Amino acid sequence: MPGKPNDGGTRSDPYAVFRPHRGRRVALTMSALSLVIFTGVALSMPWVDPQFGGWGLLDRLILVLCGLAFTTALWRFASIRAIPSTQGLVIRNLVTTRTVEWAQIIRVQFGGGAPWVSVDLDDTDTVAVMAIQKADGVFGRAEASRLSALVQVHSRPRTTD
Repeated sequence: MPGKPNDGGTRSDPYAVFRPHRGRRVALTMSALSLVIFTGVALSMPWVDPQFGGWGLLDRLILVLCGLAFTTALWRFASIRAIPSTQGLVIRNLVTTRTVEWAQIIRVQFGGGAPWVSVDLDDTDTVAVMAIQKADGVFGRAEASRLSALVQVHSRPRTTD
């Protein structure tokens, strides 16, 4: 099936969406738990007159809103991805989304102390690809290799003068 990992830990479809495994699962789980916990605490606090130090309706609403904000941030982390196509790569990180053409990518890096892949661009900029993470171990290395292979396939021949 295209886009699904096969036995070797690689994907059969080279244009399958890049997504982290471990980080995504943790973020989705914590997102659901935070909403349940914040809402549960807000509902279970005793109703006491706020003038005497108790929890009023506004306090409860603020607590639920804090839970929603935390859930939204975790949900955004769970939605990071990189979408390859024949034209280029759409990189959706935690805060930004950027589209990069294959010809712009000079090198794929996945070493040192960086927790995810980064790509060096021809304008000397470096862009993180948070969708391919070291925390995913063998799967992460296989995904980095797949991205590197896509860059090689789509790169234009460089001439030196």
